[in-house]
Amino acid sequence: MEQNNGTKVTEFILLGFAGQHKSWLVLFIVFLGIYVVTLVGNIGMILLIKIEASLHTPMYFFLQNLAFVDLCYATAITPKVLQNLMSTEQSISFIGCMVQLFVYGTFVTSDGYILAAMAVDRYVAICNPLRYPTVMSQRVCIQLLIGSCFMGFLNACVNGSLTFQLNFCKSNKINHFFCDAPPILALSCSSIYFNIMLLAAFVGFNLMFTVSIIIFSYIFILAAILKISSAAGRKKAFSTCASHLTAVTIFHGTLSYMYLHHRTLESQEQEKLASVFYGIVIPMLNPLIYSLRNQDVREALKGIGKKML
Repeated sequence: MEQNNGTKVTEFILLGFAGQHKSWLVLFIVFLGIYVVTLVGNIGMILLIKIEASLHTPMYFFLQNLAFVDLCYATAITPKVLQNLMSTEQSISFIGCMVQLFVYGTFVTSDGYILAAMAVDRYVAICNPLRYPTVMSQRVCIQLLIGSCFMGFLNACVNGSLTFQLNFCKSNKINHFFCDAPPILALSCSSIYFNIMLLAAFVGFNLMFTVSIIIFSYIFILAAILKISSAAGRKKAFSTCASHLTAVTIFHGTLSYMYLHHRTLESQEQEKLASVFYGIVIPMLNPLIYSLRNQDVREALKGIGKKML
């Protein structure tokens, strides 16, 4: 990894946000607050599902692992952002950048597949309720989870390894607040055409595949709900999907904007804002969405509250 002066790149400089030096304290307080809520919310969700017997179902098995994945990829980004806001150098080692990109890529991709698995779970529960315990067995749930993690690991390994095999001679300053593939590729003096095509192929496939599963699942779910004669029954069936639909819309909408829109110099700051929402805010929102909009979780929280009192 050589720069144009022949010296080996041992670290990168994360430029962060435009004007962050003027408002670093405000940004630090905001991001620290978000990260604390992320830790408390996701760890709390994991523990709640673990100790509450009524939540030991396939739906909450996936939700528990979604909380773990959210926690991992938020932790891959936010602590380094907080450290750089307090520092004047804003540097990250070459190895540290590799690790951050790998962890982020693995868990973000896994997140999308777990959301798709949750859509399949809701489809089976509503459209084939009598076969639900058989179809969504513990073995099937574990297989879906392993498949989600494998796709994340494969995506991170392929794109990450090819990215860091490039020569970096233009600069070591990453125009971002964490090590993401597109701004790293922009620093290379090697041909990055294959890397860009491969990244677009992986992101495009993962998005299209998971979104297609979610859309087709909800088409059948909607058809089944409309066949329910009572309004109360339709409301109850749809309420089990509302929190998942909210999480899916936020996650895939932001991801699509980040990776599939045409990049220009003017859009770089907008991309950073989208990355903040996607990489830092969404992991905080998911436990809030599922706790505020899910009756089973609210009842479990009330039950634990009464026991503690």
